[in-house]
Amino acid sequence: MCKALAHPARLQLLRHLIDYGDCYFGSLADVLPLAPSTISNHVSILKEAGLIEGSSDVQRVCYCVNQERLQQLKLAVGAL
Repeated sequence: MCKALAHPARLQLLRHLIDYGDCYFGSLADVLPLAPSTISNHVSILKEAGLIEGSSDVQRVCYCVNQERLQQLKLAVGAL
């Protein structure tokens, strides 16, 4: 999880989801001045780490924070 958060763009994306809740990719793409493909890469890394989840409807994917995994991260860092 820490490796997934090692890039400032991923921290910003996660912070946005924490602050605003569920979000479609288009909204995430507006958070940072990066190419959509770059943001997609960052989203994939956050998903692989289990920090965010995506649920898709017919045409779009909605992302949200995996609260359980975020809590695990907070406990692990707090124990340092």
